[in-house]
Amino acid sequence: QVQLVESGGGSVQAGGSLRISCAASGNTGSLTLMGWFRQAPGKEREGVASVYPRMDTTYYRESVKGRFTISRDNAKNTVDLQMTNLQSEDTAMYYCAASTHWLVNPDKDALVDASYNMWGQGIQVTVSS
Repeated sequence: QVQLVESGGGSVQAGGSLRISCAASGNTGSLTLMGWFRQAPGKEREGVASVYPRMDTTYYRESVKGRFTISRDNAKNTVDLQMTNLQSEDTAMYYCAASTHWLVNPDKDALVDASYNMWGQGIQVTVSS
């Protein structure tokens, strides 16, 4: 069993930056893929970025490419999301997710929530214009 705890959310003005972090504890040796998802009010949850911690392979949603950077620290079992040039449409609850499965087609499925079997409680990010 793995526990995921997010931290670092908050409010920022448009154009600003924010860094959110996810700490994994428990049976972290079983983890394959870790990612960040978000859900805005009235919208479906969407994949933002993900990373294979032990392979340093990353995946990004098109709308955040060039603005968001996902990184991991295998020694600390953390996965961070550095967000820059934040816009109002980035406002959402952000969730850390992890998987113990290997994806057959990660290019297609790394940002699909069904690919993950563990979730954090979520953390709010609010961007004001």
